[in-house]
Amino acid sequence: MDNNSQGSGGLRGGLGGLFGGGAPEYSNTELAGVPLVGVNPLSPYLNVDPRYLVQDTEEFILPTGANKTRGRFELAFFTIGGSCMTGATLGALNGLRTGLKETRDMAWSKPRNVQIINMVTRQGASWANSLGSVALLYSVFGVAIEKARGAEDDINTVAAGTLTGMLFKSGSGLRGAARGGVAGLALAGAYALYSNWDHIAGSASSSRLY
Repeated sequence: MDNNSQGSGGLRGGLGGLFGGGAPEYSNTELAGVPLVGVNPLSPYLNVDPRYLVQDTEEFILPTGANKTRGRFELAFFTIGGSCMTGATLGALNGLRTGLKETRDMAWSKPRNVQIINMVTRQGASWANSLGSVALLYSVFGVAIEKARGAEDDINTVAAGTLTGMLFKSGSGLRGAARGGVAGLALAGAYALYSNWDHIAGSASSSRLY
């Protein structure tokens, strides 16, 4: 056994001397502690440079001229649908509360159940129609103002909210339209303030530092 090992070692040494000198042999333990200077670290599993796996650019490819965020037109569908569903849910809950309150003197029977169901469906449809109409008006005004101004900022939000409130309450006369406009202005202003709160807080903190 030792003779075979020595023979193989001698053979490798001879071949190494034949092709330019024998290279010293090192064990895996000795090679593990040797730093790789000037060599990129490779993954022992993939044999791929890990730097090529880091995403420094955008993950999605956007068409030329497309925005990275959704515009008002894309968000209009979500806004209208979400408002209708929210109104239907709130209206159904309010109808259930009203139905139980109005029929509390009645015994549990089919007429009482029918009356409660009618109240739930009526209130749900009414609230869904109201909130859906408000969302539709707000989306239409927002898209129109954005296209007219050629810019997307908080001015569009505040203007769309104000016009929505005025038009929604225009059936109550000028005074009702004025109250609706003020309510829309307040709600849109509060939403714009909430959306930019981080930027405002950051600006205030940086100004205090200076």
